[in-house]
Amino acid sequence: MPKDATFADAVVEALRSAKILGVRAGTEHGYTGVWVVVVDGRVFVRSWNDKPTGWFRAFRKQAEGTIQAGSLEIPVRAKLVRSARLRDAVTAALGEKYPTKGSRKWVEGFAEPARALTTLEFILG
Repeated sequence: MPKDATFADAVVEALRSAKILGVRAGTEHGYTGVWVVVVDGRVFVRSWNDKPTGWFRAFRKQAEGTIQAGSLEIPVRAKLVRSARLRDAVTAALGEKYPTKGSRKWVEGFAEPARALTTLEFILG
């Protein structure tokens, strides 16, 4: 990954501590709230349902977009994660970051193979 594609350390820490991240592909849609995890200093999200009109498919059609965490609004590009090792690391990170009883159903659902295939990495846009 080129050096200029990485987020500043302060941004990575803000994303690591954010429970919900706003994501928007392109500029025409509103933000959708999603869970976010940081693995090895890299920023990842995963789609719960791969709907034709959902945010995951929108990013697959147009990789450029924006993420929002608190007062931060950052232009990004989304890259599909092809590495099974990295997808497994994201699954583990989701379980660590969202450990509550109420989150368990979602963490287990995100571990399902079809959902793991919807893992995206955000890099600076």
